[in-house]
Amino acid sequence: MVFFLDSSALVKRYVVETGSAWARGVADATAGNRIYVTSITGVEIVSALARRGRGGSILASDAASAIAAFRADLTRDYDQIQVTSIVLARAMNLAETRYLRGYDAVQLAAAVEVNAQRLAAGLPALIFVSADAALNAAATAEGLSVDDPNAHP
Repeated sequence: MVFFLDSSALVKRYVVETGSAWARGVADATAGNRIYVTSITGVEIVSALARRGRGGSILASDAASAIAAFRADLTRDYDQIQVTSIVLARAMNLAETRYLRGYDAVQLAAAVEVNAQRLAAGLPALIFVSADAALNAAATAEGLSVDDPNAHP
C-alpha cells in the first residue's frame, strides 16, 4: 500500500500513544508499504520529540533515542517530497479555503500533488494518514482516501 503520513501520524512510530502499534506496522519495512512525507516533516518530528522530552511527557533520554531513530529512518524509510513553489501555492489556497494551519496546509498540498502525479502515471492512489480530525476532513474534501491512526488503538 501507499501512504502519506503527516507528522501527527508519523510521530506515533517513535513514542507510545494511541495508534502507535498501527503506525509502527505501517512503517515496518517487512510490510512493503511505500511511505511519503514532506521535507518539513523532519523539523516537525524532531521538534515534537524534543518538546516532549523537555516537558517531561517522555524521558529526555527516550526523546534523544527517538530523535536518533527518526533521523536514521528519515532517508531510509520515507520518500521525502520537497516543498516546491507549486506545493506552496496549493498550500496557500488550502489554508484559505480549508482554514488549515500553515504546516498542515503544506502537508496536505504535498499529498494532493503526489496523489495527482501517481494517478496520472496510472499508479494506485495514496492514503493520507493524520491524527488531526480537521486535516483529515480537509483531505477527504480534496478527494483523498484518509486514515487516522487514533482509530487503531
